[in-house]
Amino acid sequence: MDRQAINPWTWQDAFGFVQANEIRSPQRWLICAGQGAADETGRTLHEGDIRAQVRQAFDNLEVVLGQAGFTLADVVRLTLYTTDMDGLLGVWDEVLGRLNQAGCRTAMTLLGVQRLAYPEMLVEIEATAAA
Repeated sequence: MDRQAINPWTWQDAFGFVQANEIRSPQRWLICAGQGAADETGRTLHEGDIRAQVRQAFDNLEVVLGQAGFTLADVVRLTLYTTDMDGLLGVWDEVLGRLNQAGCRTAMTLLGVQRLAYPEMLVEIEATAAA
């Protein structure tokens, strides 16, 4: 697969994402459901702790990616949903750390929402991967 980041500006670099990823000739796509801070039974973990929820959501996303033979580096699009925008921006270093550690240069959207599937969920991460 040939992948090229499209960045007409530089301001997004501080937030760790690209404006677009041009993908040529991918062999496989993986469209992931939103991943939150849940255990294997679906029970929400880390109530009230947005940093721990971000960490767990990325852990869960990496499990799903791994089951399909992908890694976080293969993610070309992320959408983060949060019920606490200020809280998430306050722990953005956690998001950046995960993406940078994996070498993930993804297009990204961040949305503030009134509520997620469970009232105690603060963040959910949706991803598309290509290889």
